[in-house]
This record gives sequence, C-alpha cells and structure tokens, in this order.
Amino acid sequence: MQYILTAPEKINTTINLPASKSISNRALIIHALSRGDIMPDNLSDCDDTEVILNALENMPDIIDIKAGGTAMRFMTAYLAVTPGEHILTGTERMKQRPIGVLVDALRFLRADISYEGVNGFPPLRIKGKTLWGGHIEIPGNVSSQFISAILMIAPLLNRGLKLKLTGDIVSRPYIDMTLCIMRDFGAEVEWTGNDTISVTPKPYISRKYFIENDWSAASYWYEMVALSKDEDIEVKLTGLMDGSRQGDSSVKYLFNMLGIKTVFKTREKGKPTVVTLKKFERKLARLDYDFINQPDMAQTFVVCCALLDVPFRFSGLTSLKIKETDRLEALKTEMRKLGYVIKDNGRDMLSWDGERCKPTPEVAIDTYEDHRMAMAFAPVSLRVDGLRINNPQVVSKSYPHFWNDLRQAGFGITEVE
Repeated sequence: MQYILTAPEKINTTINLPASKSISNRALIIHALSRGDIMPDNLSDCDDTEVILNALENMPDIIDIKAGGTAMRFMTAYLAVTPGEHILTGTERMKQRPIGVLVDALRFLRADISYEGVNGFPPLRIKGKTLWGGHIEIPGNVSSQFISAILMIAPLLNRGLKLKLTGDIVSRPYIDMTLCIMRDFGAEVEWTGNDTISVTPKPYISRKYFIENDWSAASYWYEMVALSKDEDIEVKLTGLMDGSRQGDSSVKYLFNMLGIKTVFKTREKGKPTVVTLKKFERKLARLDYDFINQPDMAQTFVVCCALLDVPFRFSGLTSLKIKETDRLEALKTEMRKLGYVIKDNGRDMLSWDGERCKPTPEVAIDTYEDHRMAMAFAPVSLRVDGLRINNPQVVSKSYPHFWNDLRQAGFGITEVE
C-alpha cells in the first residue's frame, strides 16, 4: 500500500494525541506484578501496548509480540519471575534484534531462560520462578528498555536489587520514568550514586493510575508547524503535561530554537491540558545536539532541519542501529531521495553541511517497517507536492490514528495499492 499526500495551505486544528506508549507499557507490567485488579486508565491503543495487554490477559504457551521491541524486553523479565513456561517470539526483524545483555543479566539473577534459535536473539524459552536478586552490573549504553525491564521486576526479588550501570548511560529520562512509575505503585527505588540504582524487596501495591498523552507523537505536529509556509498556522494538542516525565517532552525546547512557540492552557478541573503551537520569527544558523536522552526524536529533527536548510550535527544515536530498522542507514537513503546528502561516522552521529544532490522524481519514502520513518517524513508533504509514503500502516505501532489526524488537519491522502 502507498499513500500520496497533499498538504493544505492553511492549518488550524485540534489533535487528540494518543496516550503515551512508554508509560502505558510500563504501567501494564507493574500493574500485573502488583496482582491488582484496577487497570490503568487511558492506555495507549497502539500495537506495542496491545501485544503486552493480550499477553498478560491470555498468557498462551507461545507469546508472539510481533514487532514490539518494548514488549519483547519487558515480557522477558516479567515471565522470568512469573510461574509457568512460555516461548516468547516475534517478527523476523525481532529475531534479528539482540537481547543477550538482558538475558545474561537475568540469568545472573538465576532466571531460567534459553534460546530457541540463535544465541543472543529471540525467540526465548522462559520458565518463571522466584529470583533472589542481589548486585549486578550491565552496560549503561544498551537500550534503556533492558534496564527498565530488570528494574520493574526488582521489588519481587527476595534480596531486592543493586544495579550498577557501567560506562555512558543512554536514554536516562526513560530510566527515570520507570523509577517514577515504580514509586507510584509503592516501590522503594532510588539512585544511590551517579551510576547505581537500589531497589528494596517490597511488593507493589494496586492503585488507580491515569496515563498522560504522548510527547513523542506531539513531535510530528511540531515538525508540521515548522515546515508549514502558513505563518498563521495554529495546532492545538490535548492531554500533554508541562513537567512531564517523558524524555521526549524536551521537544518543546528544541523546536523553540526552530521558531515554534509552545503555549500551555491553564488546566481546568476535569479537562485535559491543551498545548497550542504557533510560529515566531527565528532563524537558526545551525543545530548541534546530543540525542543520547531522546533518540526517538532524531528522525524528526534530521528531516525537519534539512528541509529548513539548517545544517546540523546530531550525536548520541548508537541505539538507532538496533531499532525497528537501522535508522541511520534508512535516514541517509530516504533523505537522498529528497536531495539531501546526510553523512554519518558509522557509529552514533549524523550530520548535514548543506550538501545537496539531485532529488528522485515522484518521491516515494520507504518506511522499513518503522513507524517513526513514516511519521517523520509525512510532514515533508508541506514542502514536496505529491509525496508518497510506502507501507503507511506501520504507524499503528505507536500512533494508530495518525493518518486520520492528518485528514482532520486538512491533508489530502490518496491510497494506492
């Protein structure tokens, strides 16, 4: 399937954003570990959350989490401390995404986990049992989801957990988010040093829990405001919190440098917060930024800055190579189609110094089974007439109603088989 996008000349719309996928997935796992019967409220309706919800409700012998990387990491740890034997598997791409660091750490805690295929990769056979806990060390530059997965089961370990992160720590805001949600459910957990987290062996408590909306989803609307040539554009976004625990809430500061003003409406009792995005005059000569704490926003800013003719150097992108696709290579390939030559250092950096190449006629953006590729490139239709997006349905992984929201904002979307 392919979508052909036609952008409106004027945009004035209110968008009801999806609930936070990151918070939803953590709250679901902790809710299950609490053995409570009060389901978290305002859960995300995305694919990643759905596969966790279905797995927790049905607990089949073979649990297929499809393309859900978060689900694979979180369910691996959850099943390790939950009675029963299960095989945890996913898509072919999921079977290529390394999970050895997490499995090794859980095995050190005496978890019973074996590989059903290639060592270091899913699928996994997991036999749940009580784990003792203790002191472990893992690299801080692995996916923060590995770290969060271990932390969330830590209150159930007989001796609790002292977790030391060695080397550089990536995506620290996501770790902090996990700690905050754990505390909300009664856990005693804290940083006891710059690189060490201690968790007391104290069971979770069941409680009501409301999930805020998703700042990551908001980033694509910021990008649309930035790329629109309508100086009076106004986009309202619902359910976002100022001072949010979500690392991607920093999008409001980053886009401020690109001339986007964020206005929070005073919260009224019983109503969600409304954020209004508007343009203001600002010309940035260059943007250099370390995305080590917000790697999921890198695609948005690579695309947006290039289309705005703002040279950049973005570092801290190591984890992008093991996401739904190798996002570094995917960005370089798709941006070249648009006429932009993006360079990398082969590890953790992308840069653009203004170099251009001949663009591809009737550009069709490949999405690589990656939801963020589709959503980061969709706003390009505001600058490129008739932009095509291949396999647009991938947005269901985190923002299922993304295309409907674009239609509501006035975008024309033509479906081509």
